[in-house]
Amino acid sequence: MGKLEETYRKRRKKRDIQNAVLAMVAVTGFVAFAAVAGNALQLLEYVPNEKYNLRHQARSAAGRLVAKGYATWVEKDGKKYLRITPAGRKALAFEQAKTTLKNQKRKWDGRWRMVVFDVPERRRAIRSRLRAVMQEIGFVRLQDSVWVYPYDCEDFIALLKAELKIGKDVLYAIADTIENDKALRQQFGLPAA
Repeated sequence: MGKLEETYRKRRKKRDIQNAVLAMVAVTGFVAFAAVAGNALQLLEYVPNEKYNLRHQARSAAGRLVAKGYATWVEKDGKKYLRITPAGRKALAFEQAKTTLKNQKRKWDGRWRMVVFDVPERRRAIRSRLRAVMQEIGFVRLQDSVWVYPYDCEDFIALLKAELKIGKDVLYAIADTIENDKALRQQFGLPAA
């Protein structure tokens, strides 16, 4: 495995553990971290566990969540609890919407969903993040700032715009036809016209 692949795998593993801890906190309202280290981490057994200590990873993930403002530490009766913040709920909703959109298979209604954006150069990092998220979901790049998807994704695009704070720079459109869409249909596994 190459160096880039290894780096990506580690980063994805950290993100998966962080999302699992955030989901646990969201479901329970708050989590006593002593309990998390013992019982609730059994949910993470599906994350590949080579030689890493999941308790340490969960504590690290909790620390990253607090640093990002997605959770806060609360002390009650001499115990430390992790509590989700409104920003954490928003981030969790975004991750859940992304996962749902990626994994949901539907019947195509014959319409193309297009996302067109014009993000200024001074916000290049946001533009790169937007492209990365759309590619991760399964959008296909038609042109540099025009991406296509065959299924309804309006709610997800609204969440993405809110997450990246780029509402006015991104347009969502629905098109009945796209010229020479044979390659697009093949890429998405859709029936030929």
